[in-house]
Amino acid sequence: MNISEIKHIPEQQRFEMEVEDRIAKVTYTKENDILYLVHSEVPYQLRGQGIGKILVEKTFQYMEENDLKGEAICSYIKKVARTNEKWTELFL
Repeated sequence: MNISEIKHIPEQQRFEMEVEDRIAKVTYTKENDILYLVHSEVPYQLRGQGIGKILVEKTFQYMEENDLKGEAICSYIKKVARTNEKWTELFL
């Protein structure tokens, strides 16, 4: 499976990852330098293959590398955040 690196597109308030010529994304809102991760979306054709987890973890890695703090609003993003203690420092 061909998976690209994550791209941060601040003007659209989202992170994108290209997978097999399709776009998976995490959208957020920003308030006082805090990213509120509100939605994660994987194209229907790619669901059930672990793409969502890869997408969310790459989003977390980007946040960590760029000293960004956040709050998970989306239930799936919350679930992924809870699976690894290393992500807890990213969230308020």
